[in-house]
Amino acid sequence: MTDLTKNESTGVLKNNYFGNLGYISQDKPYVIPITYYYDSENHSLISYAAEGHKIDAMRKNPSVSLAVQEINSIHNWKSVLAHGTYEELNAIDAKQNLHLFREGVRKLILKKENKETEFISEFSSKLYSRGIPVVFRILISEITSKRTEL
Repeated sequence: MTDLTKNESTGVLKNNYFGNLGYISQDKPYVIPITYYYDSENHSLISYAAEGHKIDAMRKNPSVSLAVQEINSIHNWKSVLAHGTYEELNAIDAKQNLHLFREGVRKLILKKENKETEFISEFSSKLYSRGIPVVFRILISEITSKRTEL
């Protein structure tokens, strides 16, 4: 097992849109899957969610992590863990970042899976039906990463 370079690590974040978000609530760790977009300009991860457990927890303790893996086989994989700080976005910042998220994920799905995505607008409308979504980003402070290739 070896470390990935900084460029390889950010490449894994940039080329994926699913990860596992780690956060703390009432002194217990939680890890849940989320859809995200890596904003290379601001070295941050953008996502959104309805009000609920994870948003409440990240407001109380903004230290979070996102784990992303690229697994080709048991002997060929990359794993990146991005540590950072939760930041809630409001007004125009939320709208701009939600647009960046939507377009970024749409392009990744088209590139990786060669298909158009209607699910993002469907997903967005379901989320809006539960109220206005909370748009947030994770300001990355540190990245650790590993790979194995045999």
